[in-house]
Amino acid sequence: MQAQQTMPGADRPATLSEIVRSLAFYAAFYTFTVGLLIGLAVVMALAPRGIEPMVHAWARTHRWLARHLVGIRVEVVGTPIAGKVLYALRHESFFEAIDLPVLLHRPCVFAKMELMRIPVWGRAGWAYGLIGVEREAGAKTLRAMLGHARKRLAENRPLAIFPEGTRVPVGQRYPLQSGFAGLYKLLALPVVPVAVHSGHLYHRRWKRAGTLRYVIGETIPAGLPRDEIEARVLAAIAPAAPAA
Repeated sequence: MQAQQTMPGADRPATLSEIVRSLAFYAAFYTFTVGLLIGLAVVMALAPRGIEPMVHAWARTHRWLARHLVGIRVEVVGTPIAGKVLYALRHESFFEAIDLPVLLHRPCVFAKMELMRIPVWGRAGWAYGLIGVEREAGAKTLRAMLGHARKRLAENRPLAIFPEGTRVPVGQRYPLQSGFAGLYKLLALPVVPVAVHSGHLYHRRWKRAGTLRYVIGETIPAGLPRDEIEARVLAAIAPAAPAA
């Protein structure tokens, strides 16, 4: 693991403006989320096809609030690829986890099983296309996970995973979880690595204005040995000092 690189001004106290803007963001986003969960409960019972647009609306609203209440702009370097690929994304904050339906076209995301057990949201996640991941998965669980993934691929939807398995502090580098190479081999998909620079703005109590950046890397072909695919993905998503 690399030593953490401290960004200029990273440890300074939050300003009064940042505190006020963050509180406004929290109030607006979580109020909207509660309302959306109530709406999802109704939609799941009466019109399940409405789940997908509601999830997309949730993600778009989150990005809009971050931009207009906090001052976080989003920049995407490169062009997302639609269809049957596996996106491997750096994970620095909750921003990118919420933002994936805006960044990508109808992504199916590998998510911790704990999230899939949240009342209402978990059921909606399954319906939308999230794929639950058990950390200590046995053969039966792995087969079920692969079955869900292949079903979504048959719908020509991309898969997305955070291969580090957890949020990584800005400037640090964690090894990829062993399950990533297994999925890569069994699904036989090309991989699109995505570097994410979000933690310096969003992964803090009092969020800061600035540019949050996604960098979409060169597609890596299927069928590579484990050591090579892990090394290439890690090199592509490894942190570089982002501009605030």
